[in-house]
Amino acid sequence: MEKYWDIFVNGYGGYASYLWNDITNPSWKSYFWWLIIVSLFFFVLEVIIPWRKNQKVFRKDFWLDGFYMFFNFFIFSLIIYNAASDVLVNLFNDGILAVTGFDLKSSNPMNAWPVWAILIVGFFVRDFVQWWVHRLLHRSDRLWEFHKVHHSVEEMGFAAHLRYHWMENVVYRTIEYIPLALLGIGLHDFFIIHIFTLAWGHFNHSNITVSGRVTGGILGALIGIVIAGGLFDVNLVQQPSALLQTGIILGAATIGSLVLGPIMRKLFNSPEMHIWHHTQDLPSDRYYGVNFGLTLACWDYIFGTAYVPEEGVDNKLGFEGLEEFPHNFIDQNLNGFK
Repeated sequence: MEKYWDIFVNGYGGYASYLWNDITNPSWKSYFWWLIIVSLFFFVLEVIIPWRKNQKVFRKDFWLDGFYMFFNFFIFSLIIYNAASDVLVNLFNDGILAVTGFDLKSSNPMNAWPVWAILIVGFFVRDFVQWWVHRLLHRSDRLWEFHKVHHSVEEMGFAAHLRYHWMENVVYRTIEYIPLALLGIGLHDFFIIHIFTLAWGHFNHSNITVSGRVTGGILGALIGIVIAGGLFDVNLVQQPSALLQTGIILGAATIGSLVLGPIMRKLFNSPEMHIWHHTQDLPSDRYYGVNFGLTLACWDYIFGTAYVPEEGVDNKLGFEGLEEFPHNFIDQNLNGFK
């Protein structure tokens, strides 16, 4: 028991030191600065190419959503989540070891796999689990009371992505930890997956609209960068020149636009699809919601929950009774416990 208490106590100091270092020493591995960069990128796009032309740049609850971003990304972990989760993770790992003899810390079934394969498997598994958890948040009356916070958004923008009740952190992370731990997904792998899904989640909620050709080209360019740079154990080209690297990236972007472009909105979530998830007025046979995908849209098409009947640019957002729902951070986060 003393071991777990020490883990709990050290969790506070450890995360506080990590967060301070993350902020004061910017690097490619800084969650804090990635959040800033990704958010500024989509903010600029919302200013330059807004989908809803009559929506203000600083839309309703813009600053509230901005606070939610930093609270859910950092402050909640600093207050309690990181220390408590360290204890629970160690309890779970020790329990699995005692019962089965399987050590989750060292018995990684994918140790021999190249990094790119680990990232792809980890991404698909995590997104699939999150899709089911998201459906659960809508199907369970109890969990829906927490999830209402996210659906209380009345004007959509990139920061709405991280407006959610802190209990969602507990639900999502608890359920997704088990399959990722069993696969042996490490912190480095999770970081890369998390930054990619952060950017795509911002995109889904942003007040912009772009064609599948554009998103396909961007995804192709990212793949080209990986190939040209030999990243994540991808060694298709040995010591390419700068000219060849540029050609690989441009070629991959072109192929992505032409090949993936026509199907991007069936593969990946988008603002045009996600706006219907937040729409207040849905058919009676869609009572529990639609379009539950966080990053990938394919799960909704596979399981029959996809719904994009028309352009939803002017859809009324929220849920029945929204006018009576709290409009401040404290009361919203007390919702579900009353």
